[in-house]
Amino acid sequence: MTPPRTRSILYVAHLAPFSTAEYRLNALRRLQQKAHVFDVRAYTPAGRVPQWLQFHYPFGPLIARANCDLRRTVAELRPDIVWFDKPTMFTAKTMRAIHEAGAQIVFYVLDAPFGPRDDGCWRQFLKAYRFADLHCLVRNADVPRYSAQGAPWTKIMLSFDPQMHFPPPLGFNDADRTRGVSYIGHPYEQRPAFLLSLARDHHLPVFVNGNMWQRLLADEERQFLTIGDYLAGDSYRAGIWKSKINLSFITEENEEDIAHKAVEIAACGGFLLALRTPRHQAIFEEDREAVFFSSIEECADKCRYYLSRPDQREAIAARGRERAVRSGYDNDTQLSQILNRLDGRSD
Repeated sequence: MTPPRTRSILYVAHLAPFSTAEYRLNALRRLQQKAHVFDVRAYTPAGRVPQWLQFHYPFGPLIARANCDLRRTVAELRPDIVWFDKPTMFTAKTMRAIHEAGAQIVFYVLDAPFGPRDDGCWRQFLKAYRFADLHCLVRNADVPRYSAQGAPWTKIMLSFDPQMHFPPPLGFNDADRTRGVSYIGHPYEQRPAFLLSLARDHHLPVFVNGNMWQRLLADEERQFLTIGDYLAGDSYRAGIWKSKINLSFITEENEEDIAHKAVEIAACGGFLLALRTPRHQAIFEEDREAVFFSSIEECADKCRYYLSRPDQREAIAARGRERAVRSGYDNDTQLSQILNRLDGRSD
């Protein structure tokens, strides 16, 4: 990968600790970019109800102030690029002002604004996205949509952060893995019923971490699962390390074809058991670098098989980690591709 040239970048994102947006900001700085921050958390209202309203209806005084402040920051800073990470609160007027200031606009969006899920948050985006000089697309379903409109795009990977997602230290072995079948994440779509069935009907030791699990499951259901707190950062990585089997799904309503966690699990040197999709099969060789399932019965069978075969798990996990690094599934490689694409280069 050709190193990108140095630019001044104004990075506009919701920069929560241990978020993928924060990881991408760190990657830009590792790539010697002069990255400045415009953190949209300053324009998020307090309280769950006001936050829900702003998410579904991105209008009002806070939205207006965010746009005004961003236009003023661009005028003062004069960046080469304004990089938007999921821009849901910025208007077409602001995009025009950025171009008038001589900056290019990059839209990096992990979710699916044109997908079937009606999130409501895309109202401003749909008026502003045509101003972007480059769209970074992570799902195959978006390629024909943007191509049909003549919008400039580059296809990228959901990626891992090399400073956060790395293998356990030497000497770490199966005796240190105290979690059997593990899922770390939110209870989206079929996941609660699927994991509950693995534990209750197939008698597997299932460990779950994430928000809302305690509230979502009934008392009689929770007894079958070991439920823990939300994990982030070092705790998230440690959870993967300590798991004999790491499960990964995709969110179908978000048109995912790769799970972000699948890439992170592999990068952490974890044994990956993921939902079988064409793109999962494209990025990892099945049964050599990762293991896949298409049904709960297949998943349960493979859990039982690999739980008793630590040597096979170790070998597959090591090859999965090597594939993720060799193929450039890391943030630094993917962001280099984006910056080079702005210069008309394609590695």
